[in-house]
Amino acid sequence: MKQLVIEFLAVGVSSFLITAILCHFIIPALSAKHIGQSIREEGPKSHFSKAGTPTMGGICFITGMLAVLLVVSVIYFVRAEQNKLIPMALTLCLALLNGLIGLFDDYKKLVHKKNEGLKAWQKFALQCVAAALYLAIMRFTGNIDTALHIPFTDIMVDFGALYYVGALVFIVGLVNSVNLTDGIDGLATSVTLVVCAFLAFIGLNFLNSSITLISAALIGSLLAFLRKNCHTAEVFMGDTGSLFLGGAMAGAAFMINDMLVMVIACGVFIFEMLSVVIQVTVFKASGRKKRVFLMAPAHHHFEAKGWSENKIVLVFSIVSLALCALAWFGL
Repeated sequence: MKQLVIEFLAVGVSSFLITAILCHFIIPALSAKHIGQSIREEGPKSHFSKAGTPTMGGICFITGMLAVLLVVSVIYFVRAEQNKLIPMALTLCLALLNGLIGLFDDYKKLVHKKNEGLKAWQKFALQCVAAALYLAIMRFTGNIDTALHIPFTDIMVDFGALYYVGALVFIVGLVNSVNLTDGIDGLATSVTLVVCAFLAFIGLNFLNSSITLISAALIGSLLAFLRKNCHTAEVFMGDTGSLFLGGAMAGAAFMINDMLVMVIACGVFIFEMLSVVIQVTVFKASGRKKRVFLMAPAHHHFEAKGWSENKIVLVFSIVSLALCALAWFGL
């Protein structure tokens, strides 16, 4: 336990320092090359002043955490601890595949000079391919169990082949949920930090070094990034960052082998996605006359009600902390 805590701190501090240094150089470079955010015309009017803020900043924390985890991976390889290396490597691959989809999406937005990147079906199709590839490799390497744990019980239900269908829906859904949450300064970063702290707590308690160290790398790099991403943001993570984080959160669910507990812990992300689904469904069903929320995703609803961005981030983070505490008892 003591050794794992030391490794956790070493990875976290290293990730923080490297990401902080990268932010110092990359953010001015993004600004100099006019790699700025385009704002949707139908979005909150208070966001119009953010047009031109450097985006694709997710490159900073992605590079920072990967640099540290590469060293960790080499250590695992030298020690012949493949049982620890493979789950972590596969989670990073899932995150990177989604991050690359986000990078391409961000690039298209920059080329078009407006907030229109990949078409929704294109992004969805690529995400499904990434999720299916991840699940196939997980099965091939024997790192997946089709038995699903029911939270707050000791019951395990084996769904067989149906498990993979549910797992694919879970991965794609969570990736997009994190993406939708990244709508105001520091929100996706802060909520992800809370969930990562929960994952680290699980890792330390169950002496799972893989989930502990990947969580440490995320926590360190995201804390460094948050310094530049909190209100008023100097940089946005872009789809590059949000899709990467969504992939990392989805992969973490399989590392702890408890998908439904992760659904509870990621409740804020899922609420954001559901708010969009509900809004669109009701709006279309009513002949474009009714809305459940003033604006969706949900954080924009609270903005429209007069909440400041800092208040929304604080409240959503506290709710996320409460959900993570609930999820702990569901293990």
